[in-house]
Amino acid sequence: MLDFKKIISSIADVGKGILGKKFSEKRDLATLVQLCDDLISYKGTASGIAIAREISEIYKILDKEEKLNFFLTINEKFKPNLESIDDEISVYLKDKKKFNLDNLGNAIEGNRQELIRRMNMAPDGTSVLVSMREDLIEFTKTNSELEDFDQDMRHLFKSWFNPGFLRLERITWETKAIILEKIIQYEKVHKILDMNDLKRRLQEDRRFFAYFHPVLADEPLIFVQVAFGNGLGKSIQSIMKPISGNFEKYNTATFYSISNCQEGLMRVTLGNFLIKRVVYEIQSENPNIKNFGTLSPLPGFVDWFKDLGDDKLVNILKNYDIEKISFLKSDTIKLGDQRIIEEKEAIKKIVVHYLINEKNNENPLNSVSRFHLGNGASIEDVIINGNISDYGYQESFGIMVNYIYHLNKLEKIHEDFTNKKIISYSDKIKKYV
Repeated sequence: MLDFKKIISSIADVGKGILGKKFSEKRDLATLVQLCDDLISYKGTASGIAIAREISEIYKILDKEEKLNFFLTINEKFKPNLESIDDEISVYLKDKKKFNLDNLGNAIEGNRQELIRRMNMAPDGTSVLVSMREDLIEFTKTNSELEDFDQDMRHLFKSWFNPGFLRLERITWETKAIILEKIIQYEKVHKILDMNDLKRRLQEDRRFFAYFHPVLADEPLIFVQVAFGNGLGKSIQSIMKPISGNFEKYNTATFYSISNCQEGLMRVTLGNFLIKRVVYEIQSENPNIKNFGTLSPLPGFVDWFKDLGDDKLVNILKNYDIEKISFLKSDTIKLGDQRIIEEKEAIKKIVVHYLINEKNNENPLNSVSRFHLGNGASIEDVIINGNISDYGYQESFGIMVNYIYHLNKLEKIHEDFTNKKIISYSDKIKKYV
């Protein structure tokens, strides 16, 4: 009779031996590339895991230049071979069997994606790959030949980090301390000063949700912060104040901060799914909340405005005396400058032009605007002095934007924006267009 305990124990011992093995005493770039060759060609699952782990460990100790050379070498080595593609096309055209179609697909894909898949077999493979893509994104800024490699990683990440695999968790004061500490570290929109500052954002009139991946324990991927009120929030400073009034009768949820925690997951599109999921959670918990919108930053507006020529400014403002807002281009503009209030109508007109007319490849120049409009939101209002902090003034002269999510129009607005590049906006905005 077979002794299954002994068999399992033996298998475990073999696995430990393989996983604990170092394939080379050298921990350099040449060894790393050779291990990638071994991994892509090796069929054995157990040794594959060990090789993947060895690749991860060596990559971690490379310096910046070595990492760049690694990506350049691997990109060239494992990119699709155009001659092989031509050969497989010829075979398929002669005999259109599924087998030949699959071979053509493999040739078109090349070996980069398969290498990434096999590297993910390492015990901390997913975490290492996210970190690797963070490096890769930085390298693509000066090495355009790596953009296809980045595209391959992003393609796989969109599957691996599909919201169906993610866990939505409400963050409360009872959440693990290690997660709360990471949230303070990762908050990018409105800096969290300390635990007391975070505690305010977790009180009864607030909601704080984060997505987690089952493989990345205690590591938030993206989180959103929500404030309840009567009408959309008009000032980040007001939102941060202590509770006032009966929050149980509030009718509006204002999304005031969305932070992507992992640079390596940039452009993997988690935020839109998060907002829609949180809307559902809030509606289920709080039937009184009927309205959903944002108090959003306007990153890049100051830089864009300071580069704006006078001729274009005159064209935007028509008969307005542009000298009245020349102070905005001064390096001496101060926090809370009263002149912004005095000239707010002209400034709003400039902001509306920036949001609606300034484009990059037919899409809004402003990244936050692209995000919300792409989710099916409408531009509701431009808020002067929405963020009267040093950072708020440096980023956008303290200006913020309300976007509103009309739940009964989401799909129509989303489709019009995606397919026809139509930007939805309110009557408040219309008078500035």
